[in-house]
Amino acid sequence: METLKYKVIKTDHQYQEYCATLEELLNTETSNSNQDEVELLTLLIEKWDSEHNSFEDVNPIELLKSLMSDHKLKSKDLVEILGVSKGLVSDILNYKKGLSKEIIRTLASYFSVSQEAFNRSYKLISPINAHLRNASVMNTTKLLESAQ
Repeated sequence: METLKYKVIKTDHQYQEYCATLEELLNTETSNSNQDEVELLTLLIEKWDSEHNSFEDVNPIELLKSLMSDHKLKSKDLVEILGVSKGLVSDILNYKKGLSKEIIRTLASYFSVSQEAFNRSYKLISPINAHLRNASVMNTTKLLESAQ
């Protein structure tokens, strides 16, 4: 009886191995036999991700920064991926502007994660109070009187 080359992922070590193998396969020319292997590994990895990765604890901007780091992307790369200005990318990464539906769709597709991972609420920093160091105050929308 033939042993299976790949099995359902049960450990983090196995997950890391499969990710590395998939990356190698994607960096080589894919033939029809490789394509089946790529699809199977992708399916197994996505199953593990959906069961073990909870994006609920991470706000969308921290998730985006983490994914950018994992993929060795810089802000200028996001400009090209999203088709937006570098100012908008900067505002998004600095919590000054929120993610639009179109940007959420594009990011989810590019990073192969669910849209829900980016479609979570998080606090924006009000530009009026950005100079303040107290995070609870800088998120207010009213002007604060200076203490005299």
